[in-house]
Amino acid sequence: MTYVIAEPCVDVMDRACVEECPVDCIYEGGRSLYIHPDECIDCGACEPVCPVEAIFYEADVPSQWEAFIDDNARFFHSPLPGASAALGMPGGAGKLGPVPADTELVGGYPHSDPTATGEASRCSDGAL
Repeated sequence: MTYVIAEPCVDVMDRACVEECPVDCIYEGGRSLYIHPDECIDCGACEPVCPVEAIFYEADVPSQWEAFIDDNARFFHSPLPGASAALGMPGGAGKLGPVPADTELVGGYPHSDPTATGEASRCSDGAL
């Protein structure tokens, strides 16, 4: 079992969870964050700091977002669109840095328009 980042993170990527993670297992894609299922130690430190409530223990993922369970693993274990190989076990998000790609599930989501919802645009540091 592991923690999973679901749909509410798409196009938000607040990164509070990244700062809280003691093992650096939360990676940044182009439009979402992803928890590496083999690096996560199930400590749960990331879950309460997520401002959009996108992080769930795998067994507690709401049914409408169950596809994100496999999708988080797919980010690491399958080649991403435009890549020739899977990321595998990078050994920490800080070592790898942002990956300018997403899984097909996340990439297929309509882009959020912050002006349409009244939200402020995201700052370069990830804060709203």
